[in-house]
Amino acid sequence: MLLRRCHSMAILQCSSALSPPLPRWSPLPRRPISVFPTSLTSFPFPSIFQATSRAISFFSNNSDSFSNNDSADTYPSKQSPLKPGLYLVGTPIGNLEDITLRALRVLKSADIILSEDTRHSGKLLQHYCIKTPLLSYHKFNESQREQIVLKRLQDGEIVALISDAGTPGISDPGMELAKLCVDKNIPVIPIPGPSALIAALSASGLSTNEFTFVGFLPKHTGTRRERLTVSAKEVTTQVFFVPPHKLSQFLEEASSIFGDFRRCVIAREMTKIHEEFWRGTLGEARQAFTANQLKGEITILIEGMTISKDETLTESQLENELRLLISKGHSLSMAVKLVAAGTSMKRKAIYSLALEKFGKRLETDFNED
Repeated sequence: MLLRRCHSMAILQCSSALSPPLPRWSPLPRRPISVFPTSLTSFPFPSIFQATSRAISFFSNNSDSFSNNDSADTYPSKQSPLKPGLYLVGTPIGNLEDITLRALRVLKSADIILSEDTRHSGKLLQHYCIKTPLLSYHKFNESQREQIVLKRLQDGEIVALISDAGTPGISDPGMELAKLCVDKNIPVIPIPGPSALIAALSASGLSTNEFTFVGFLPKHTGTRRERLTVSAKEVTTQVFFVPPHKLSQFLEEASSIFGDFRRCVIAREMTKIHEEFWRGTLGEARQAFTANQLKGEITILIEGMTISKDETLTESQLENELRLLISKGHSLSMAVKLVAAGTSMKRKAIYSLALEKFGKRLETDFNED
């Protein structure tokens, strides 16, 4: 009986991870006492210990630790009921624990959830015991679904939109529906959550002061290479989404346009067991990954071009740069943009030179741009 009292008193008095010393009158030697017993529910203080147990379970590294008996109700919100509107809900990009309590509340409270892939999203909802009906909403049926969804929103329903991973509308379905709702004065409410873009950028080691999110490149070879040429002239970090089967093609084209020595970061399997951040130059990446077929979505970041603030080009150099870009198929206006991005000279000055050297064709292209 004396031992049980000592243990109980130690647990009640302990407010940190350190165990307090036993009372002086205890005949036992001093030794650490576990703050949490083997079974927390066996103690006569269920509200305290069960809450602690749930918190530990929720923040566990094992995503399967969320019990089927738990649900979004386990974490009640003090906020008022949700108002009708379109909710853009961020969902995990890999690890199922990367979801906010607010997202769980919205998904459970919604009248319907629009999902890019109902089978994929069904696993997430089942994991958190959410029974809200799912309706497929992807790039192949967006136009057909829009009016149906709009009617439900105008009737005052709560509609949640999720993608397979990350934030809807960012290289995923949702942009057109959000624009339509804004035009119709229907509330569009963002529920912030995971984003492969921000996760990769924050851990890349490249500059985060400014960056350009390019996303997926165009399929057409000429348009794709033109976009890469624009990015190669930018001084900000460039961020791309690349499907695994397009990785070799991307690295070949990027290294030829950016140069082999431009630093890059390849982020893959983020938040998952095999998460990897590969860092090196584009030339090294081309050698390392040409023969290795990766799996899963890939985020690639390329450092911006370094430009000296005092760097200027002679008139002859400017003319040669413009002529080279035009010979590669760029319009005159695009050639001016690219040359201006690579020097500290004013775009207007380069425009004047181009107008002088290449005639009135530039004036039409420039005004149309």
